[in-house]
Amino acid sequence: MVPTRSLYRKIRGCLYGGAIGDAMGAPPEGKDADEIKARYGEILDFVEPWDGPSGTGKGDGRHTDDTHMVQVLSEMYVDADRRLDVFDFAGDIARRIGQDRRFVSEQGREMPLVDRLFHPEKWLFLRHGLANADPRTGGVGNMVNCGAAMYAAPVGIVNACNPERAYRDAIDIFSAHQVSFGLEAAGIMAFAVAHAFLDCTVQDIYDACLTRAHEGTQLALEALRPVAFGNADWRRALPLVRAAIAPYDTAPAVFRDRGNGSDDWNPSRVHSIEEVPVALALMVVCAGDFESSIFAASNYGRDCDSIAGMAGSILGALHGDEVIRNSWVDIVNAANRMNLDPLATALTTLTARLHTEQETAEALRSSRFRSLQ
Repeated sequence: MVPTRSLYRKIRGCLYGGAIGDAMGAPPEGKDADEIKARYGEILDFVEPWDGPSGTGKGDGRHTDDTHMVQVLSEMYVDADRRLDVFDFAGDIARRIGQDRRFVSEQGREMPLVDRLFHPEKWLFLRHGLANADPRTGGVGNMVNCGAAMYAAPVGIVNACNPERAYRDAIDIFSAHQVSFGLEAAGIMAFAVAHAFLDCTVQDIYDACLTRAHEGTQLALEALRPVAFGNADWRRALPLVRAAIAPYDTAPAVFRDRGNGSDDWNPSRVHSIEEVPVALALMVVCAGDFESSIFAASNYGRDCDSIAGMAGSILGALHGDEVIRNSWVDIVNAANRMNLDPLATALTTLTARLHTEQETAEALRSSRFRSLQ
């Protein structure tokens, strides 16, 4: 199967959509919507760091660890030249984040990525670089958060148009990293990206995710659905979305007040991470518009870099890179000293070949099964 231009543009859209959303939502990460309004008015483009102009820090198009991890996982797929499983992932991730040096724009220098990662992502290096954990249970004991979901998009890419396989692959791979509703969120994020390659709407993606999700993640999506489908103005919807997700999200009302009597980080069968359901809901509120969705996510606050990055990834896969301003691509490339085009090309070739191999294998299976009847 020769990779098509449209497949490439969707994959490129997914990669750059995620990076742009991540970079736009990065400066106000951890703040609430009222604080963001007081500081920036509205975020409708890349903005300077929260504390003002500087040479480094989160702002001016510099993305966060979310996009670094998307690139790391994408590179793992390309180098392996096949689908990954949990053993592939656990056997390679510690080296890539703990030894390889990458330019981290927030710090303005090359460094091992593990030095930039948040505690639940450093867990990968601890468990698989230092402790030699069983990959299938590597996530057990970790702080439950969105750390796996934030870089699950490549699993959806290589399983384009096959969301069920994307979900299963993500649950397998990220069991080395996360557990409980953090693992479920990674599965749903990969599912949503793979579904976005189909001929569908954001409403279709939302309802498919609602059907596929389990336990607290499904409960959160059910609670958000009337808000998402009943509002068309993201500015008015932001407090309604927050109120709907709050009973399921384990992070405290004051996002920066973690560890102060909250239920944050603990496994649960009735809770959900905030980021994936909110990203999906804001996409529906914005009727699938790429720019409005990442604006809404960036102004939502809390973990807004991850929310905007997830929305950007899904909508980039849905619409392709034509919905992304070329100027934004130029800004994130320059700010982060990167070029995602070669990675998009390599992932396109791999995804197309995997699809052909799966078609061939399914035809052979069907033929053998028919011979038994």
